[in-house]
Amino acid sequence: MAIADCFREGHTVFSCEIFPPKKEGPISTVYETLEGLSQLRPDFISVTYGAGGGPGAGTATVEIAAMVRRYGIQPLAHITCMGAARQQTAALLDRLAGAGVDSVLALRGDRTPGPPPVSDFPHASDLTAFIRSGWDLSVSGACYPEGHFESESLVEDTLNLRKKVEAGAGHLISQLFFDNSAFYAFVERARIAGIGVPIQAGIMPVVNRRQIERMVSLCGASLPPKFARMISRYGDNPQAMRDAGIAYAIDQIVDLVANGVQGIHLYTMNNPQVARRIYDSVQSLL
Repeated sequence: MAIADCFREGHTVFSCEIFPPKKEGPISTVYETLEGLSQLRPDFISVTYGAGGGPGAGTATVEIAAMVRRYGIQPLAHITCMGAARQQTAALLDRLAGAGVDSVLALRGDRTPGPPPVSDFPHASDLTAFIRSGWDLSVSGACYPEGHFESESLVEDTLNLRKKVEAGAGHLISQLFFDNSAFYAFVERARIAGIGVPIQAGIMPVVNRRQIERMVSLCGASLPPKFARMISRYGDNPQAMRDAGIAYAIDQIVDLVANGVQGIHLYTMNNPQVARRIYDSVQSLL
């Protein structure tokens, strides 16, 4: 079933994200995370691209995505453009299809220090078109409520997003954000531009100060005053920061669902306990 089909079932879609262990960690370290998340019965679980990039980085992604499927949950495997060659990407897509994984999330990927690696796919829209041209796979894409930090304007960002949808992305997951008004404005821009596919809100519960500093540096999300005050007051108190971060995420989700959001995608940071606390608080709303 295509991920987009989940949005035709009459409820607010709820999904989670997990990531493979770092290079030095055995893949078995993600089993407990997956076991905990599977108990929430999300509509799907996305699996990020393997740590470190490179030709073999997708191995763990394929294995974990296949494992998600064995739990009876739809997997969504990430595939990135950075350093990707057509031949290697084709081999990875064949492996995913062979493992019964029929949905992928096509991404450019995070830039790393130094010269950008050579890639056969300059943009996620190029990768999306390549996948749709040769494989019977459902393709999802990423979107940025406050605009991609490399775009010159919100107009340019919206037009680039439309290219991605026209290339074959049938569903969009947003980057994290902490100001719901930014998400609502983004959805309005997308609809005016003729982007009609389901758009899912990406929510990250921030449970420590270091986490937010790293994530904001990667995606450029703004920090509204309410969120900044929370970090300032509780950032040096680990337990209070954890509870406040979970409460903030719950508050975001309640507001989003009340305003008719099509789906919630929870960036779990491989922490099923935090995901459980959030899900238990909002499940009756979905």
